[in-house]
Amino acid sequence: MPYPKSAIIDPLARIGKDTKIDEFTYIGPHASIGTNCKIHRGVQIHGGAIIGNCVKIQDNAVIPEGVVISDGAFIGPSVTFTNDRYPRAINIDGTLKTSSDWKLSSTHIGYGASICANATIVCGVTIGSWAMVAAGAVVTHDVPERCMVAGVPARIIRVDIPQ
Repeated sequence: MPYPKSAIIDPLARIGKDTKIDEFTYIGPHASIGTNCKIHRGVQIHGGAIIGNCVKIQDNAVIPEGVVISDGAFIGPSVTFTNDRYPRAINIDGTLKTSSDWKLSSTHIGYGASICANATIVCGVTIGSWAMVAAGAVVTHDVPERCMVAGVPARIIRVDIPQ
C-alpha cells in the first residue's frame, strides 16, 4: 500500500493489510501494526511497540517501545506513553547515560479501551478492556476493565461504563 512521502516508515516495521497511515508519521524498526488500523498525522510509533487490529491512533500520539495496544483500542490526539519509570539524562558523576542504563517498563492497553486527548500513561500499567481514560488524565496505576478514570493522578470516577 502506498503511504504519504512525508511518512517515515522503517523497512523492518510490520504493517497489516488495509492499515491507513497519514502524513508526517514515524514508524520505527520492529514496530508491529495490525490490520485495518488508522494512524493519523504526526504519530510516532517507535520500534518494538505492538499495535493490534482495528486500532485508531489520532494526531501527534507518541507510542514508545514497550507499549502493547490490543485490538479495537482508541488512542486520542497527543496521548503520550512513557517507557522508563525513572528517566535521567546523566549519571550522578555528570556523564551522559547510555542505553545500558535504561530499564524498559512495559504498558498494556486492553481490548476496546479508549484513551482520550492529551492523557499521559506512565509506564508499567495495564488499562483494562473497555476502560476509558479521560482527556488530560495522568495514569500512574492500573485501570480496571470498564472503568473510567480522570484527573491528575487519575482516579476511578465511574464503573461499568458501556461498551
